[in-house]
Formats: sequence, structure tokens, C-alpha cells
Amino acid sequence: MSAQIQIQDLLDFIDASPSPWHAVSSMVGRLDAAGFSKLDETEKWALKPGGRYYVVRGDSSIIAFVHGQKPLVETGFKIIGAHTDSPGLRIKPNAAGWVDGLVRLGVEVYGGPILATFTDRDLSLAGRIGYKDEQSRIASRLVKFDQTLLRLPNLAIHMNRGVNEEGLKLHKQLELPLILSAIAQEQLPQPFFLSLLAQGAGIEAGRILSWDLNVYDTQKGVIWGAQQEFYADSQLDNLASCHAGLSALLDEAVLQADSTLVCAFFDHEEIGSESNKGADGSFLPDVLQRIASNTDRDDYQRALARSFMISADMAHAYQPNFPNAYEPDHKVIVNKGPVIKVNANQRYSTESISEAMFAGWCEQVGVPYQKYSHRTDLPCGSTIGPMTSARLGIRTVDVGNPMWAMHSIRESAGVFDHDAMTRVMRRFFLDS
Repeated sequence: MSAQIQIQDLLDFIDASPSPWHAVSSMVGRLDAAGFSKLDETEKWALKPGGRYYVVRGDSSIIAFVHGQKPLVETGFKIIGAHTDSPGLRIKPNAAGWVDGLVRLGVEVYGGPILATFTDRDLSLAGRIGYKDEQSRIASRLVKFDQTLLRLPNLAIHMNRGVNEEGLKLHKQLELPLILSAIAQEQLPQPFFLSLLAQGAGIEAGRILSWDLNVYDTQKGVIWGAQQEFYADSQLDNLASCHAGLSALLDEAVLQADSTLVCAFFDHEEIGSESNKGADGSFLPDVLQRIASNTDRDDYQRALARSFMISADMAHAYQPNFPNAYEPDHKVIVNKGPVIKVNANQRYSTESISEAMFAGWCEQVGVPYQKYSHRTDLPCGSTIGPMTSARLGIRTVDVGNPMWAMHSIRESAGVFDHDAMTRVMRRFFLDS
């Protein structure tokens, strides 16, 4: 598969996944097509060597694995971890309000988005609905509005003369509500909004009890540049890493490997991962222990000691318009290969041995690699790597592909880096 074809597949995956719940649904479709079987955490598992399985927790976190032919104590686990969520805006419970003839939806900021990038975009809603089914049982259903529903119009420069010098600053409570519709004052906005959700989800309005709704940009992803060497879409951080990891796992040669291979993709990374389905929760330890249910405690600990994890999250590419934002000796360049992320304070889990191991896999498949260190005078972000490594005692490396405009509603990255990362992940899974 050429790099451009792979990128188009990535863009199609992201465009079909405007929320973490949709992202997991998209991955389930690909896993089902590859012969994976769904496991239920409430049931007893009967795993077979060579078997292909996945388990979903909370509809927005998923762990897929191939049960190795060789004993775990000999091979350990080979894990790729990433996250399904992206920063943005979420709809509040009592969302709809009427102001001066307009219905607006109240939002809450999720994670750390660049709020200014949400202005003047064609926005809509996607997520899941909690409802009562015909047997009065609690159920959930995905909902996605394809049409543009919402907008956050900018204030004209005539009323904000300093915007180009001072930057656009939005008051989170007062200036983020999104315009939905114009209705007569006698109409009640919340029932109006519920009827809209009912129509989109195919559920009677009276049965709807709750929702998790993500605001998303309806513009499709594109390949751009004079040589079509870049691509842009929402949620590259971090659905691009999920796509690379899943593509590596679903490679035909990888599926025949003797080791136990795991892809673990978590929700809630952007808000700290501390939840029942986040990377700092019990999901991954629970699944690994159940995979090793026929292994005694001592051998399970030995297996963990032989294990390795690639924590994959996107990296900050050098943008020459803002040279002072970067460590001058650690500029990573788009389309120059995957990035190994290093931080002495363990904001990234990389240490010299895991760094060398990842560099070795890059060299084995002829892929260049880069190393990133944050400016010392700027606070450094983090990933799922340090917490999962600490919780499990597994050697881990933090890596990612270089990208521009991280946490914007429209991010950009390099076409050739995605293919390179996928190849290195495939090599990792096949390494004996």
C-alpha cells in the first residue's frame, strides 16, 4: 500500500470517527473484518493460542490482542498504546437556551483545545445517547449529524480592533455557546433540542435520558501541498497513532506471529486518564491478567518483565514561523520520520534502553528517526506512557509522528511519516 493510499485510509477512518465512541466503533468494524472475536468483561473467557480477540470498555476504550502460540513467560506482551479522545467542546446536560431569538447550546471545554480554531467553522454533533429501550432497560446508541448544525461566529474586527495584535481570547462561560437555530420565543429550547436528538438517533424523545456529545468539524480530511506531501484533518492527535497501531496489528504476517500482541487504545488521555476506562485505570492490567489466567503469579511477573510497550502519541513538529517555541537542537521535521520523545523528568517514559530498541527497529526497516526534547523553560506535556509503565512495570518508549497545530480543530502532518510509523510498529510486533 502506497503512503498516499494509506493516508486516504487514515482520513476516511478519522472522518468516520468524530468522537471517541465512533472511533472505537470504526476499529471494531476493522477487527471484525479481520476475524477477531468480541469478548465481554462480565463473562468467562476461553482463549486459544493464535486466537484474535478484542474487548471494549465504556464504548470508547478498546483493547485488541492476538493470543500468542508461545508461552507468555518466553515472549512477554508486545503492546502498542494510544488514545481515542481529542480536546474540544462537549455539550452540557441542560444545553439549549434561548437568547434574543436564537437557540444556543452550552458547552464545556474538554482537555486543552485551541479555542480560537473553533470559530467560523462548520460544526456539528456526534457521540452517544443514553436511553430507555422498549423493555425499560438502559441502553446506548451512537448518533452523528452529518449536516452542519452549529457555528461560533467571530466578533467583527470593527468591535475587536486588537485581535491581530493580542490574539483571539474567548471567555469560556460567556462566549463559547454555539448558535443552533432561530426559533420563536414561545418555543421551549430544551424540548426543541431533544426533538433534534430524537430525530438524529431514531429514538423517541421521551426515552432519551442522557448524552455524551462531541462538537466536531464537518470538513473532511485532505492531502495538501505542492507535492501532496502533507495531510490535514481533525483529531490527528491521536487517531493517527491509533490507525498506525491497528494497521500494524492487522498485517497478515503480524497476525501469524508467535508472541502475544496487544493494541490498547484509551479514552480520557486529554483530561488525565484517571477513569475506569482511562490508561491510569484498571482496564489494561485487567485484560493482561485475564490473558495470563493459565499462568501462575510468578510466571506472570516474569512475562511482564519481558514485555515492551510503545506509547504512541503525536509529536510537535518544528514550525519555522515560531522558532522561539522550540529547543534549537531538537527540531523535528515533518516527513523526516518518527520521533522518539525524551524528558528527564519522565513526562515521557523513554529511557536510554527503550530509546535504543526503538531506534533499532527503525533501522531494521530503513526508516529515519528523530529525537525530541521540549524547551527547558516551557512546561512539557505528557502521555499514557509514564502511567502505564509505572502501573505494570513494563519497559516503555514514547514516540509519535511530527505534526503542526496540535490541539487545533484542524491539524496537519506528513504523508510519509504515517507509513514509516506503521512499518516500525509492524517490525516491533514481528521482532523475536
